[in-house]
Amino acid sequence: MNTRYTSGIWLVKKGKEAAFIALWKEFAQWTSKNQPGATGAILSQDSTNPSRFISFGPWKNETFIQKWREQPKFGEFIQKARVLCESIQPTILKPVVQVGLP
Repeated sequence: MNTRYTSGIWLVKKGKEAAFIALWKEFAQWTSKNQPGATGAILSQDSTNPSRFISFGPWKNETFIQKWREQPKFGEFIQKARVLCESIQPTILKPVVQVGLP
């Protein structure tokens, strides 16, 4: 299993949720079209705390993630997200158990 996952926990400033969703969607679409190894992404919003979001996306391997994070567009996105967020917690995850997925 060489697949890796990027994940982020985003605590967005109150009232900035719609702007954050639009920014994240635009960046995810750019990533999907322009970054080899990216295979999709999901942004989820906490149903009890609408300012908390979790993003999640699979990658073919960690090398692709590192190259993506080196892109100027990645840095631009993070700078814009910091304006909208109280905190950002990015991670790279490796699978250790897989049940019922292709």
